[in-house]
Amino acid sequence: MSTASDLDLDLENLFQPAWAQAKAEPNRFEKFTGDEGVRPERRYSDKPGERRAPRRDGPGGGGDRRGGDRPQRAGGGGGGGAKFEGRGNFGRRDDRSAERREPVAPPAPLPEINVTFLPDEKGVEQLARQIKITGRAYPLFQIAQLVLQKPERYSVQLGVKKKGDGTIAQPLFICALDDSPWLSEDEAVAHALRNHFATFYQAERTATEPPKGTYTFVAQCGMSGVILGPPNYHDYQNQLRKLHTERFSRMPFDVFKSRVKIVKDEAVVKKWVEDLSFTTEYNCLNVAEPLKLASMEAVEQHFRATHKDSIVKPVDNLIVAGVPSRSLRCSGLQRLVRGEWEHQKHFPLTVATKLSQQFASHGLQFFKVNKTVTHVAVARPQFLDLETTPVSENIKRIVDFINANAKATRKKLVEALAPTPAQPTVIEVNPEAAAAAPAVPVEPASPAPTPEQTAVVSDLHWLVHQGHVLEFADGRLETAKKPAPRPPKPEKKPSEKPAAEIKTESTATEAAPAAASGTATPAEAATAPVSESPAHVENVAAPAPEPVTSESPAPAESALPAEPANQNASEPPVS
Repeated sequence: MSTASDLDLDLENLFQPAWAQAKAEPNRFEKFTGDEGVRPERRYSDKPGERRAPRRDGPGGGGDRRGGDRPQRAGGGGGGGAKFEGRGNFGRRDDRSAERREPVAPPAPLPEINVTFLPDEKGVEQLARQIKITGRAYPLFQIAQLVLQKPERYSVQLGVKKKGDGTIAQPLFICALDDSPWLSEDEAVAHALRNHFATFYQAERTATEPPKGTYTFVAQCGMSGVILGPPNYHDYQNQLRKLHTERFSRMPFDVFKSRVKIVKDEAVVKKWVEDLSFTTEYNCLNVAEPLKLASMEAVEQHFRATHKDSIVKPVDNLIVAGVPSRSLRCSGLQRLVRGEWEHQKHFPLTVATKLSQQFASHGLQFFKVNKTVTHVAVARPQFLDLETTPVSENIKRIVDFINANAKATRKKLVEALAPTPAQPTVIEVNPEAAAAAPAVPVEPASPAPTPEQTAVVSDLHWLVHQGHVLEFADGRLETAKKPAPRPPKPEKKPSEKPAAEIKTESTATEAAPAAASGTATPAEAATAPVSESPAHVENVAAPAPEPVTSESPAPAESALPAEPANQNASEPPVS
């Protein structure tokens, strides 16, 4: 693909108008009087559908016929002057439209509320049971990503933040009627009256005298659809101010007023007349004495005085189920939860931390591979020294095969140590039945495991649950490696001691020499090698391990495979 530099194009010059592309030159056409005639239009082709060539000269044609130093007229007249002036007008119109454009308000800051995703307890219990049955080791962060994929697998905990002086940065409220969280008391009250109005009040309409006069149009709010009535109606300004105060108080009144439109639809006008033909009163329910209220303002005041304290309550912590957390009624909390979910989806640190605590309570263990990726398994890696530990011959064969094959799997192991014997095929043919019945393909049934294969699976099950063999989520088998010895500690320099202490020590040494006792001296015990975790696998302490922050979660999704356990597995016989 060619670029501008390859084609030697001067883009700054090419994107200018024709009259400005070349430098100013003397008028080369001053000797012409204009009576020489006009050349006819040139065409590429006379065939139908072919494109015509543009005119390049003649009266009013512009182009190169006009000299570069020709003065441009500001008004009409020649084609070139009018064309240039028109371009200037376009720019000024764009400037005026930009001035009329309303400024875009920046998004409101997110509320200072702690958001924590909690994996479902029952789901974690099932995962722990499956890990124990299969014996496989799974990446902890990958499990956390699987938990966040569906809201049914987690819940959201909301908590207030406290400042250094103990005050709450952002209060949190709950509506006891549906356990919905809110950031202010006013929002919770408005929600209760809007969605649970029938629980506390009952509207009663009474016919009254309709408005006098003939009306052909009404004003209607273009954002909410509320009919405000004709602009010349006596109560129009009150209704306009009331609607702005109740629902659009954050918007400037002039901007709100510009959104009001005039509607001449007869059905809309008729609906406004019918609404004014009735008066609405509100009967209070769940009160000791009967009471009627004349307006919604009185209803809200009564609700705040009578029911608010028992319905709207401040809380410090609140747990919301995963599915409702995706559609919270409070817009600020909804944006906050959504943003935190997007962050945790890429690096689920808090979810992995909660998972590690829950898995530890079910008895699972943790270790790190390559000192970065935390895995959860039924046992920690434990090196099995075949030279010093008496084990059966079958155990040795399993360990030797895994060490010799870098990509060993359970299936390869069983087929190598206990191959499936070839099954002879016996076909009984009945000529009469074969002629009468159509040919139906029959899939061969999988043969039952042999006793040798059962023994291999049983011994592998023991090795995995003891931590001597690691079976990862992708089916790969590895043995726990021998821990690397620690470097010897440097010997301490002997300190100067009084002669009395030196004499006492020498006497004690002569009385009980180390060679006669057959035990190591303190210096020999300090320099003895101590085993530690292998280089590629590192144990993580329980019960509540903290995941490494430098860990990068696995990009690919892998479901936890269900694999039947060998319930008859037991410790292999000792040779």
